[in-house]
Amino acid sequence: MKHGADGVTVISILGEDYSIKAPAGQEQALLDAASMLKAALADTKRKYPTLIGDRLLVLAAMNLCSQQMEMQKQHQAELDRYQEQVSATVEVIAKTIQQA
Repeated sequence: MKHGADGVTVISILGEDYSIKAPAGQEQALLDAASMLKAALADTKRKYPTLIGDRLLVLAAMNLCSQQMEMQKQHQAELDRYQEQVSATVEVIAKTIQQA
């Protein structure tokens, strides 16, 4: 990864260079995303050593998307659980106030 004076970062993925300009303050997020993609590519390549090029890239991207969807489901389940706890607490408080 090379940084240019104009804020453009050159990232090499599967032997191809991509010039990407991150929004101000998001340069580290760009580098982190590139590292995550490279790790996913390496992991996919280990599991499927015969895959190359676009097929490797697509399978790695699909795996990342699948992981993202799973995290979103887990996050929603946690939010639902917290909402239930808050509702139960509000109910108890409401009953306590009514009895006072």
